[in-house]
Amino acid sequence: MSEMRIVVGVTGASGAIYAVRTVRALLLAGCEVHLIVSTFGARLLRDEAGLDLEEETIPEHLARTEGLTSVSGRVVRYEENDLGAAVSSGSYPARGMVVVPCSTKTLSGIANGASLNLIERAADVTLKERRTLVVVPREAPLNLIQLRNLVAISEAGGTVIPASPGFYQKPETFEDLADFIAGRVLNVLGIPQKLFTPWGLERDGG
Repeated sequence: MSEMRIVVGVTGASGAIYAVRTVRALLLAGCEVHLIVSTFGARLLRDEAGLDLEEETIPEHLARTEGLTSVSGRVVRYEENDLGAAVSSGSYPARGMVVVPCSTKTLSGIANGASLNLIERAADVTLKERRTLVVVPREAPLNLIQLRNLVAISEAGGTVIPASPGFYQKPETFEDLADFIAGRVLNVLGIPQKLFTPWGLERDGG
């Protein structure tokens, strides 16, 4: 099961739809999502996605908004400040981690190994165990400090996927745009996805 266990951190950078669609994609792929939502991440989900984590879970939210009655994966939730949680230890097996969206504050904490909360600690563990770490920043423009933090994460073995969706798949909705990013995240994690057709395959009939 550890091969399908993904840690997901949600922080306060605008872009709640990216978090919801990524978790949705992971659940539909049969993953076990270990979810850590920061205080501002919870506020973001409520304000932008209409998801109040005090009242419903993400699977319940998806069922209510999309009519999904069957989700093969499951969600395990942790508190942001629970530094004794299972995912804070490298001995706890997982396939990888994604921080989506990733605020510049969290970006800095990960790049500098601060481990001040569970999201930062879990990311630090992911890097030290040589597992796949994906961060999805949405900030624009980026200053030199932020750019250096992105380089530091990349040099440490992480992957940066800016929240910059492609348009060759001719998106028709905001969900299509977010699914493109979710699909790229799953690609990096090595999880099969059908959220968008890779470039060129539509021409090849693939």
